Amino acid sequence: QVQLVESGGGLVQAGGSLRLSCGASGGTFSSYNMGWFRQAPGKDREFVAAIRRSTGTTYYADSVKGRFTISRDNTKNTVYLQMNSPRPEDTAVYYCAAFAGYGSLFTISNYDAWGQGTQVTVSS
Repeated sequence: QVQLVESGGGLVQAGGSLRLSCGASGGTFSSYNMGWFRQAPGKDREFVAAIRRSTGTTYYADSVKGRFTISRDNTKNTVYLQMNSPRPEDTAVYYCAAFAGYGSLFTISNYDAWGQGTQVTVSS
């Protein structure tokens, strides 16, 4: 089972930029589809972005499309989320997740392993 550790969260001003990282260990990183999710206080966890293991195809929630970029470096066992022009409504705990199977990358229940989360706070 892969273990995931997020880093890079913190306080950022609206319109700035922030890069989240998620390091993986204990598994074959290249065999996992990877996703980023977030959860704001009082809200359900929601999909943010994902990247396929084989093709590198990326997927985004409409709310972040054009502002956030997901990428992966299989040589470093790391997936990234570049957050450009963040907004106060992007404030949440961000989680990375790994998915070894087949199916929709948008579905939370498909993911096998989760990190502990990193807080991102966007000030206006």
